[in-house]
Amino acid sequence: MTLGRGMAAGFAFLAVAACGSANGEKDEAVQAGLSDDHFTQAGEDYFKDMDNGVRLTPAEARGRNMWLVWSGGNDRFWDTMSKPTLGGFDLLKIVAPDPRGPNRRGNRWYQLGLVNEPCFSAPRKADGYGLWRDERDPSCPPDPFADAGKYPGVAIGARGKTVPVGSFYGEPSGILGLRLFPNPDFDDKAKARWNAVRYYTDPRYYTDPKLVRPYRVGMSCGFCHVGPSPVHPPKDPENPTFADLNSTVGAQYMWVDRLFFWKPDERNYMYQLVKTYRPGAMDTSLVSTDNINNPRTMNAVYSLGDRLAAARQIGHETLAGGERDNMQFNMFAASGPLAQYFEAPDQVWTPRVLKDGSDSVGALGALNRVYLNIGLYSEEWLTHFNPVVGGKPITPMRIAVARKNSAYWRATEKGTLDTALFFLKAARPDRLADAPGGRAFLGTDGEVAKGRDVFAVTCARCHSSKQPQAPAAASLANSAGPGYLTRFKAWWGWTQTDDFRQKMKALAARPDFAQGNYFSSDARIPVTLLRTNLCSPLATNALAGNIWNDFSSSSYKALPSVGSSSYQDPFSGVPLARRMPAGGRGYTRVPSLVSLWSTAPYLLNNSVGPFNGDPSVGGRMAMFDASIEAMLWPEKRPRDAGLPNAGGVIDRTTTRSYLFIPASFVPKLPGKLDERAQKALAQLTNRNGDIEVGPIPAGMPVNLLASLQPLAENRSPVEIARHYGDVLVLLAKLKVSLLSVPKGADDAALREHFANLRGPLMALNKCPDFVVNRGHYFGSALFNDPRGLTTDEKAFVGREPVLSDGEKRALIAYLKSL
Repeated sequence: MTLGRGMAAGFAFLAVAACGSANGEKDEAVQAGLSDDHFTQAGEDYFKDMDNGVRLTPAEARGRNMWLVWSGGNDRFWDTMSKPTLGGFDLLKIVAPDPRGPNRRGNRWYQLGLVNEPCFSAPRKADGYGLWRDERDPSCPPDPFADAGKYPGVAIGARGKTVPVGSFYGEPSGILGLRLFPNPDFDDKAKARWNAVRYYTDPRYYTDPKLVRPYRVGMSCGFCHVGPSPVHPPKDPENPTFADLNSTVGAQYMWVDRLFFWKPDERNYMYQLVKTYRPGAMDTSLVSTDNINNPRTMNAVYSLGDRLAAARQIGHETLAGGERDNMQFNMFAASGPLAQYFEAPDQVWTPRVLKDGSDSVGALGALNRVYLNIGLYSEEWLTHFNPVVGGKPITPMRIAVARKNSAYWRATEKGTLDTALFFLKAARPDRLADAPGGRAFLGTDGEVAKGRDVFAVTCARCHSSKQPQAPAAASLANSAGPGYLTRFKAWWGWTQTDDFRQKMKALAARPDFAQGNYFSSDARIPVTLLRTNLCSPLATNALAGNIWNDFSSSSYKALPSVGSSSYQDPFSGVPLARRMPAGGRGYTRVPSLVSLWSTAPYLLNNSVGPFNGDPSVGGRMAMFDASIEAMLWPEKRPRDAGLPNAGGVIDRTTTRSYLFIPASFVPKLPGKLDERAQKALAQLTNRNGDIEVGPIPAGMPVNLLASLQPLAENRSPVEIARHYGDVLVLLAKLKVSLLSVPKGADDAALREHFANLRGPLMALNKCPDFVVNRGHYFGSALFNDPRGLTTDEKAFVGREPVLSDGEKRALIAYLKSL
C-alpha cells in the first residue's frame, strides 16, 4: 500500500484532499447529542477464564473488557478503509467471508492467524443481508456487551430506522477483537442497492467507493494482542476455549498480508507490498503514512509493573506544549503504585513503547494514542493526512481538540487507567517450566548457570532492568535530550570494563535476579551500534509538527543525530552511508526477553527465524531453536538470491505485477484539464477502464517504490522547490519508461529496461536500506568486522567478546528459562 503513498501520490488526481476545520470536527457521539458519561465501561467478568484464570478486581475486569471489546466508534474509520485500499481491505469480508473463498472459520487460524471466538461455529446459512456470519452457540450465555438496553448505541443516520441502533460495544463477530455495528449510512437507498452475491463476486460492485454495507466493523486493541496462551495452548487452534487464550501475548501469528487483501492477487503490487509484512508484523504508520514501508512486530505486553520500575530509573522525559495535555496516572490516583511517574507540570518517567522509542509522554498517554491510531475520532484524525496514499503534508492531531469534540476520546481517557491496572495484574511472564511438557526443553542447572554468566557479560547491559550502579558520568538516568548520545557512549564504554562485568555477573547470580526483572532496560540504542535495518529508526510520525507531535516528548524531539549509518546498494551490494537525522530518529528501544521462548521469530520485523503457525509448546520451541540460532550465528541467516553479497534478505516482487486503480476511483477532472487528463490516463488504462501502472518486473526490490518520498520534509522554499522538481522529473521518466516497455519482454529484460530509473528512485527513497534481517551481531565475530562500516559505527567495534559455540549453547539454555 505504500506504493499508493509514494508513486500514486505523485499522480495528483488520485490524492483525495483532506482539510479539517479550525476548531476540529465533532465525532458521531457528540453529533448525536451524547456525552462521555453515556459510555460506561462494562464490568461483567465475561472473560474470566482467559489470562491463565487470573482473578481480577472489578476495576481490572473493566480494564480487560475495554481492551477486548471497546472500539470507541472506530467502526466509522474501518468502514472507510476499503476506499483508499481500492476494495482490497474489507473487514466485513473477514468476519463474513465468501463461503467459496479460502478464508473461513474452519481454517481461519492457519489461513489468517486470527482468533476464533469461543461459543461460535461456522454459518450454515446466510443472514438476512445475504452475508455468511459465524453463528453463536445457543447453549452459551449471551454476550453481555451486546445488550443494547444496558449499553445503548449511538442513534445517528439510519440507526433506529433502516437498521437497529444496537449496543455501543457492537455485537460479537466470531473473531476476538472485531465487533459488528449497524451501519448508519445503510438507508433505504443503500438497502435497495445492496446485493450480497455481487458483494462477494463482482469487483465492479464491491470496489465502488459509493457502496454502503449493512454493517460496520469495529476493532478493539485486543485484535492485535490476543493470542493462544503459551502455557495453556489450545488443543485445536481453530477451536480454542477462553482458558486457552491470553489478552496480551500479541497477535504474533497474524498474516497481515492476507488480512489486508481478502482476495490475494500477486499481480497486484499492493499485495506484493503487504507480503513484506511477515506473520505477526505490520506497519503501524500504514494509515497516517510516513512514506516508509516499515513492518514491525506486534509485541507481547509483559510485566508492566517491572517495566514501570525500569522507567523510573532511566525513563525520564520532559514535556511541553500539547504534550502536557496527556493524562497521567496520578491524575486519577494521587497516591499508590502508579502515582510516582509524573511531576507537574512537565516531568514524566515512562517506558518507551514503540520500537523507535517515540511514545514518551507517559504510559497512559501511550495507551490512549493507540485508540486514535486504530480509528477513534476518525472524524478529525483523517483530516490531517490522506490515508494510505499520502501526498498531503501531515499536521498534528491535537489532544485538546479531541478532548473538546469527541465523547469517545473523553470516555477512553476515563477508562484506560483500568486497563493499566489489568496489565499490572494479568500481564505475567509465561515460563517454559510452567507449560505442558516444557521442562523437557530446559537445560541442566549447570548449563543454565554457565549461560547466566555469558548473559551477564554480553546481554544484560541492555536486556536487564537490574543493573549495577553506573558512574555519574556514564549514567543513563536523566539523559534524554541533546546530550543523550554522549552519555550513551560513556555508558557503553563502562559496560565493556571488568568493573561492570564482575558486578553484573554477581548481580545475575543472585537467586532473586529474575524476580521483578523486565529483562530490558528500555534504553534507546543508536542504530550505529545495532546495525539493524534503518527503516524503523527513520520513522517520522512522532517528530515535531507531525501527526503524533502531542504524544512524543520534547526530550525525544531533542535527541541528537547518531551519525552516519551503513547500508548497501540493493543492485550492486556496494557499501553506502546515510547521515541519520536528529530530532528523535536513529534509535531503537530494547525489547524484553521475558518469555522469549514463546515469541519467535525475532528482530524488529520477525525476519530472523522460521514461522510455522503452530502455537503448541513443541511448535513454539521449534521456532525458538531455529530463530535463536540465527540471532547468535548470523551467518546462518538467509541471504538474498539476487544479490548474495547483500548481507541478508531483500524483499522482492515474486511475479510481474501492476498498480491497479479501479475506474470508479478515477475522478473526472473539471474544465480544460479534464480532456488532457483523460487523454493521458487513456495511455495507462486497460480495456475495463481501470488504470494499470506497470508492468513491474518480478525480482524488483519492493521498497524501491514502496518508500518513495512524495513530499519535501525540509521547510526551506529552495529545498521544497528542488524536491518537487525531482519528483516531477522522476514521474515523467517513469511514464516514458512504462509506455515504452518492449512487447514480449521477460522479467530480466524489464529490469534492464527500468535500470536507468534506479538512481532517481534511490535518490528519492526515504529508507534506501532494503536488507531486512541484518544487525544485532552481539557475541559474534561479525560485530567486530569493520568492513563496510562508517566511522560512527567503527567507534563501537573492538572490545566486544566473541562467544564460542559452547558459550552460545549455554546462553540459549539460560534464555529458555526466562
